Amino acid sequence: MKIKSLDTWIEGGNNNFIIISGPCGAETRSQILNTADQISQVKGVHLFRAGVWKPRTRPGGFEGVGKKALSWLKEAKEKYGLKVAVEVARSQHVEECLKAGIDVLWIGARTTSNPFSVQEVADALQGVDIPVLIKNPLNPDLNLWIGAIERVYRTGNNKIAAVHRGFFPFRKTRFRNDPKWEIVIELKSRFHNLPIICDPSHITGDSRLLNEISQKSLDLNMNGLMIESHCTPELALCDGKQQITPTQLGTLLLNLTHRVETAHDTNFKELLGQYRIQIDEIDTQVIKLFAQRRELALKIGKEKQKRNVSILQLKRWKKMRQSRLELAREFGLSEKFMDKILQLIHKESISIQSPN
Repeated sequence: MKIKSLDTWIEGGNNNFIIISGPCGAETRSQILNTADQISQVKGVHLFRAGVWKPRTRPGGFEGVGKKALSWLKEAKEKYGLKVAVEVARSQHVEECLKAGIDVLWIGARTTSNPFSVQEVADALQGVDIPVLIKNPLNPDLNLWIGAIERVYRTGNNKIAAVHRGFFPFRKTRFRNDPKWEIVIELKSRFHNLPIICDPSHITGDSRLLNEISQKSLDLNMNGLMIESHCTPELALCDGKQQITPTQLGTLLLNLTHRVETAHDTNFKELLGQYRIQIDEIDTQVIKLFAQRRELALKIGKEKQKRNVSILQLKRWKKMRQSRLELAREFGLSEKFMDKILQLIHKESISIQSPN
């Protein structure tokens, strides 16, 4: 995909990096204008965002005020010189936003999860030259995310960015949504020129954790942040816990450390080259050891088949898992990381021992 860099379609975007901020939902005219006024004074913000149509998990919650909020956003844009972004989920939303002069659209996680909905939005975007941001789907399905990006790209639009807002957690974590950074890294690996913006507000669900996730995304060389900001978060009609004031936003942005993709220092490059050679050698050894382990697992499988012994040996697995995790701790390795590796190895062993 030939995607235009952010700084060619977002005015003021420096080094292909942008900041998007604004309230979770547009609640009242005064709330929008007050928040926009304060955000316009925060250095480095490029886009003002607000939810006009709010898809909620269950009925009865604040679902947005609808298209009348678009006039408030238009007024904020004219008064404070901020370009504005709105979430769309239907063709009607796209049409209303285009009429109101909205600058950027984004497709939310719930919409991305449904290819029919994405296609409806894409159909409404045919021949329209407007930037579109595409959030990841609720479930950690990279192909579903890529599919949504491709549907928009096929309209002829090359002003596209992905937004990482985390994935539904299948077990309790400290975050509202699981970051699953490995999925974002894989997306970046497949599409080098696709800008990826991080949404730490939806990942954390807690304003106290915003700095941690924001900095992590910068460390991973992502292309921007979408952070929810409200003039009075404690009075917000939705997601107040994850929103911060524009003043707090300014402080957060000042405290972030921006990384460079590489350094031009000769000594650094030589040292990095030496370390990478060592890593390559270690990786080769690890792969050879995996191959040896596989051969042993195959031999065990054949012996089990001869004697009609079951493949899955839970007592052995539990004992082995516990001992390996204890050993990992002794060497200062992450228990969570090691446990994932062990489970993958065990799953592969079971697979290759199974009779054809």
